Amino acid sequence: MAASRTISKDIITLKGSAAIVSEFFGYAANSILYNRGVYPEESFVKVKKYGLPILLTEDEGVKTFIANITTQLSEWLESGKLQRVVLVIMSKATSEVLERWNFKIETDGEVVEKGVSRAKSDKEIMREIQAIMRQIASSITYLPCLDEPCIFDVLAYTDKDLTVPVTWMESDAKLIKNAQMVKLHSFDTKIHKVDTLVSYKTDEWDEEQ
Repeated sequence: MAASRTISKDIITLKGSAAIVSEFFGYAANSILYNRGVYPEESFVKVKKYGLPILLTEDEGVKTFIANITTQLSEWLESGKLQRVVLVIMSKATSEVLERWNFKIETDGEVVEKGVSRAKSDKEIMREIQAIMRQIASSITYLPCLDEPCIFDVLAYTDKDLTVPVTWMESDAKLIKNAQMVKLHSFDTKIHKVDTLVSYKTDEWDEEQ
């Protein structure tokens, strides 16, 4: 009897997709904080994720902060009400915004409304995430040096009708005036599509001689 071979795509559910995207944000945030030197190198430990070495913070305060954020993002992603997440890097001394790492999220409304699932291979999603993580890791080659102590914050843009938990505060957009931008790769679970963009402050040169 001939052996039959089943070729199947991995089934992606809304809950599964929300978990993939929120987990990605947690790893991406760690990678940004490491590669942009927001916290000292020795406060990170190397793990393997997405087939790549990724640095995770061992600072308990930062770990808790990121874990709480990813839990909340997962909930908002499942409700289809999250539009974007922005990791902002600011000067510790002046609070001036130096970089904005912008993760724009598009959600398949039909999946949220009707509870249907989509199909896409886990490997394919991992490859797409890998490409973004590589770009974050090489960010030092295309972003200006952050040569002062910095802090970070996370902004979430949600639908207006969403009840915001007490741990989140209303904030301004923390935009950068005359920012330069670099578009990074995107990834798509077939339920949530994530577009990544980093905008940054540049030294303003007076070009008029």
